[in-house]
Amino acid sequence: MKQTALIFVLTIAICIGNVVQAADCYADYKAKQDNPLRLHYGVAEISQCSKQAARAELSARLSAQGWTLLNIVSVFNADGLAERKQSAGPNYLRF
Repeated sequence: MKQTALIFVLTIAICIGNVVQAADCYADYKAKQDNPLRLHYGVAEISQCSKQAARAELSARLSAQGWTLLNIVSVFNADGLAERKQSAGPNYLRF
């Protein structure tokens, strides 16, 4: 009984940790629009902390607004937000 309770508590702790971590993931990226050619650098919150997941998630978000994702520059946590805010300008947490 104690072992089952311990396993349950550890499972809940891991799940809560994953939810907290997922809310603290960001990616910076480069995107383009054609006719006329427009480029932008941006920062976006993402649900999973990997370049592959960010690529899939941001590609869909950007294409819905007429943009094409060129590449994911990096994936980072909230500690990296402040240093990227000025560079992203109006595309800071826009998509």
